[in-house]
Amino acid sequence: MDVLRPHAQVVEVASRSELLSLLAARTPQGLGSRVPEDGVSRKNELAVAAPAGRKAPWRAVVLAIEGGFGDDLPLLARMAEALPEGVLVATHPSPDLDRIMEAEAKGVAFLMDHPPDPQRLLDFLRPYLAEGGDHPIPRTVGGDDLVVGSTPALTAAYRTVVRVARSSTAVLVSGESGTGKEAVARTLHRMSNRRDRPFVPVNCAALPEGLLEAELFGYERGAFTGAVGRSDGRFGRAHGGTLFLDEIGEMSLGLQAKLLRALETGEIDRLGGGSTHVDVRIVAATNRHLEGRISQGLFREDLYYRLSVVTIPLPPLRERGGDLLPLAEHFAELFAGRHGRKIRAFSAEAVAHLQKRAWPGNIRELRNIMDRAVLLARGGVIRTVDLGAFDESPHTAPATSGEGRLGYPPTLSLAEVEERHLRRVLAHTAGHLGEAAEILGLHRNTVSSRVRSLGIDPANPLDRPGSSAWGTLPAT
Repeated sequence: MDVLRPHAQVVEVASRSELLSLLAARTPQGLGSRVPEDGVSRKNELAVAAPAGRKAPWRAVVLAIEGGFGDDLPLLARMAEALPEGVLVATHPSPDLDRIMEAEAKGVAFLMDHPPDPQRLLDFLRPYLAEGGDHPIPRTVGGDDLVVGSTPALTAAYRTVVRVARSSTAVLVSGESGTGKEAVARTLHRMSNRRDRPFVPVNCAALPEGLLEAELFGYERGAFTGAVGRSDGRFGRAHGGTLFLDEIGEMSLGLQAKLLRALETGEIDRLGGGSTHVDVRIVAATNRHLEGRISQGLFREDLYYRLSVVTIPLPPLRERGGDLLPLAEHFAELFAGRHGRKIRAFSAEAVAHLQKRAWPGNIRELRNIMDRAVLLARGGVIRTVDLGAFDESPHTAPATSGEGRLGYPPTLSLAEVEERHLRRVLAHTAGHLGEAAEILGLHRNTVSSRVRSLGIDPANPLDRPGSSAWGTLPAT
């Protein structure tokens, strides 16, 4: 008997008739199940019918394991290999954590109790079975820095890149966080006459002012504690190439003056004395409205004009509707290759799920979600369940019930409210201290100091010690 003969979308393989009749009695509309003629499909028959390289067409197989679990691990692996486009579920009388992990390593999507609860099994299988036609992922060539998209605003930006790439003119790239500003900078470098020289990125918001100065301009031996040798800094490393100054709007006024002098003279002054001539092309990026910061006295107007000889604005992902799916396809293929996974398509529902998202984190957010989806996907298809629940933006989630519109109970102390608000602001800005400082109306160094004193991890600001005073902490 060939139990893998193309007959239905669901096949139940078990040694007990109750499992064999499970989906036959509770099959969703449009799906079928196959019960072998003798009412039992034995494991040895399955092993014969699913040799290496043999592919089964079903979307799901349910395999009951009632004997020794270890003896059946090779069978699980062969069955998973035979289901390149399906999902394998196994049942066992004692599905403890060790067995779950062993089964997962062999390709089992879900190990559940035997006999299984019918509704629980159906709830698990439904996302894999009750979806519409799949959207195939085309094969493309290119790495992480491949430019993907064809919407007018993006096309205009990259036309400018082509026109100015071979010059040494400073370029200012603007756009929201995650829109691909560094990708533009790298493309400028790659298409320039400096392509064989270093591309050196610096995040101006990631370092305290004193450390940023030393990193940028270098230092002499003994200039400060720990300076055991001379350094030419990032400017020196970028000599002959491109220096990318990300989040330039976060730089202090004092460092802005020193940067302006370096741009005007081509010389950098190291900490502790000494100077070096450098030949560097500057590409700066910001997610701020720098003209507004100039009017607030937070950014030098003369430096702005030096940096913005050519400006390249980038659109947010929500304004690039036609580029969303090609970008998702690109990242799915990129991470499939990186993780050694075979991903061939998105389900129709997954595509619709992606298109409903506002994408406040832009391309960076999409990239992270596709990385996760590729790792979680089963059967070569990324489905809605693999994308996670993100219908509602984590940046705009409402306060939980019982806390009122303020988002916290009125019994908290002022210090607790301050910490809670700081954590929520950091969650809103995805850990960006500069943006958080602007929202809070504080200097960035003040926010940084407060974050350190409270032991807050900016990358995971909502992780905090389990205290009853905290209750539920929603992101804003």
